[in-house]
Amino acid sequence: MAIKSTAAEGSATKKVEPFESITMKRICMGKETDVIFRKLPPRPERGHWSKQAKEEGRLPVFLFDGFGDSPELNPRTYEAAPGIICEQDVEIKMRDGTKTYADIYRPKDQENVPCILAWSWFGKRPCAEEDDLVYQTFGVPEDSYSRHAKFEAPDPEYWCYKGYAICSYDFRGVNNSEGDIEMCTRLLAQDGYDVVEWLAAQPWCNGKIGMSGTSGLACAQWDTASTNPPHLACIAPWEGVVDTYRELICIGGIPECGFNPYLVYSFFGENYMEDHYQNTKLHPNFDEYWAEKVAKLSNIDVPAYITAGWGHFHLRGSTDAFQQISSKNKWIRIHRDFEWADYYAHENIADLTLFFDRYLKGIRNGWESTPTVRIDVMDQYDFDYQLKRAEETFPLARTVYKKLYLDGDSHSMGYGLPDKVSKASYDAKKGRTTFDIKFDEDTEFTGYMKLHLWVEAEGADDMDIFASVQKLDTDGKFIPANIIGAPHPGSTGRLRVSYRELDKEKTTDFRPQHTYLNTVKLKKGEIVPIEIEVWPLSRLWHKGEQLRIEFAGHYYREDWFEPFDYDTINEGKHIIHTGGEYDSYLQVPYIPPKAIAGDYIYR
Repeated sequence: MAIKSTAAEGSATKKVEPFESITMKRICMGKETDVIFRKLPPRPERGHWSKQAKEEGRLPVFLFDGFGDSPELNPRTYEAAPGIICEQDVEIKMRDGTKTYADIYRPKDQENVPCILAWSWFGKRPCAEEDDLVYQTFGVPEDSYSRHAKFEAPDPEYWCYKGYAICSYDFRGVNNSEGDIEMCTRLLAQDGYDVVEWLAAQPWCNGKIGMSGTSGLACAQWDTASTNPPHLACIAPWEGVVDTYRELICIGGIPECGFNPYLVYSFFGENYMEDHYQNTKLHPNFDEYWAEKVAKLSNIDVPAYITAGWGHFHLRGSTDAFQQISSKNKWIRIHRDFEWADYYAHENIADLTLFFDRYLKGIRNGWESTPTVRIDVMDQYDFDYQLKRAEETFPLARTVYKKLYLDGDSHSMGYGLPDKVSKASYDAKKGRTTFDIKFDEDTEFTGYMKLHLWVEAEGADDMDIFASVQKLDTDGKFIPANIIGAPHPGSTGRLRVSYRELDKEKTTDFRPQHTYLNTVKLKKGEIVPIEIEVWPLSRLWHKGEQLRIEFAGHYYREDWFEPFDYDTINEGKHIIHTGGEYDSYLQVPYIPPKAIAGDYIYR
């Protein structure tokens, strides 16, 4: 989408057409910075997608078309369900005077209850008031939650009957709340503090506030908790980005141009919304604009129940958060499912209830005996080797890192470095190349991987490399893990080679991290060493099965509803040099058995 104007500064007052973009000044990391915003289009007719669903005789499947209803303000108190009242469109004023609005659900005629805050830009009301339908998210069975549950949020009709209040909140810029929509900024973190303290002061509240929700609602929890509101008692972030640049917008330094525009261009409203994709052009490197969007994890000290999904882009942030927050009481569960299916599954709702009962109601229910780390070890398709296996740390303390060296001649991998120098190449735009290894015993890899490669660009001065770690059967056939019934392409790593500079303070032996501060182009015929961070996995390879590392100049995912795409710069050929002086390898996190008794292996 072309930028039509860059004239405005500060709060936008200039009248512009829908989808027009402007540049505003914002303070990022203490520095005045240009930030691109897009004019939000007008709100559609209320309940528009619900009406379409009625005509088609079905429940509306969730689509990115505004994330719910956007009605005019209508402050009132009504009975949302038997025994549950809703205070609708309650005004909550921020410290700078900005007016924001919330719907607050709570048990009727019950005082002294804790409150769970559900904070996001997806709209606090999922459907029109007169509509008797509820939307449905992918992977979640129909009738799993009520019409009062907004997207990715806790369902008031469950939690209120358990003695909790739910605050469904529209932060600044969303629907009727004043201001412009920004994401993952210090201003929003400050607003989170104000909302938590406002809720705790309400006469019906016991003074304890928790937070819950997936994805965007999890991101808000990192930011709010980092400001340490006195009455925030605990958080339960179900998969959320911590570092917007490295985990969502520019993974490996390659701008994502499909999902992010699709997401941002799906909002409606009266004002403006920060446009991450356009900002990759204004801020291609990791400057103060992106640094502003990294959560201050070490500030967080409240009890936390974190989840992560092996197959989702929230994985990196969630596992980083578990390791970096300062909380004495913290737990993580890393599962194989998609976030929505996991969040609304009955066994996980029951699990979360134990956590909130412990820290919001003070009920000593044995929650502390929950294993600190629980992981699903995936096998193939919809089958898992183990579910919720208890561990003490992540990465696992017993991890043994092994190097699988690449051989360009045979397109294979092995534990020894080939003596002979060789190479493998592929067309930079459409081609791919692979390296395989067959295992002679059952082998589990759980944790972080990395690639150390010697690469060359033929006919170009840069390279965008996409890598994926896959599982093959004994005959060499790809056997994916399925996520919501769709094949997952494998654990991924990617890098724009000009961003190969490593952050020496953060890089470890098992996990490279890049600065993204400077670009260094390749010279003709130059062969350079690079390291690529491959996101974690947990998977078992049975005896005779194979591991494949696949390289390409593009990203591909079959049958998936999120339209990921990347602004690649590839031309010519990519060449991977192996053997001898070119010690290209994939480093893998081998997990030895906990014990062996005869022929039986305990994992």
